[in-house]
Amino acid sequence: MKTAPDFEFETASPQPVCGIDEVGRGPWAGPVTAAAVILDPSNIPAGLNDSKKLTAARREALFTEIMATATVSIASASVQEIDQINILQATFLAMRRAVEGLETVPIFALVDGSKIPPGLPCKAQAVVKGDARSLSIAAASIVAKVTRDRLMCDLSATFPGYGWETNMGYGTKAHQAGLAKLGVTPHHRVSFKPIHKILCQGIT
Repeated sequence: MKTAPDFEFETASPQPVCGIDEVGRGPWAGPVTAAAVILDPSNIPAGLNDSKKLTAARREALFTEIMATATVSIASASVQEIDQINILQATFLAMRRAVEGLETVPIFALVDGSKIPPGLPCKAQAVVKGDARSLSIAAASIVAKVTRDRLMCDLSATFPGYGWETNMGYGTKAHQAGLAKLGVTPHHRVSFKPIHKILCQGIT
């Protein structure tokens, strides 16, 4: 396994090639967010890596660099869409929207994970642990993570008490305590078992 992502997948792919990644499949609240990124081979920000391996400050700095040097599209699938079509299909939807939103139409896409979203406007390759292997996917992981984290921090100001500014909607003890005290919000995924169970118990 590579110790850091590189540009080998991109070099071996038809050009232009975009990297795709998502964040937010596991949380109990908030949308799932995806990013598609076409890097400029002559101007790749230094230090790109899997967003989970970076500090929040480093992610923010790299986000700014990526947005300034690359072609980027960010898209989400809403809580309502997650509940209607399930989290996997909503993730695919967000990824398709991200690719379709790119100003430059990619010929090829590198997708983090083991599955290729159906209906992409270009051919694609799934890359397991791609955010640690491909620079384009790593860039997409950073953009998606920073974008969604900012959104959850904003939502936490409107719906305080759930700890979203630190747990980003995941089912932490602070989030569980908020649900027990305050109940379910419009931003909770009611199709997820913990939230569905609360609603069935009549705690709203």
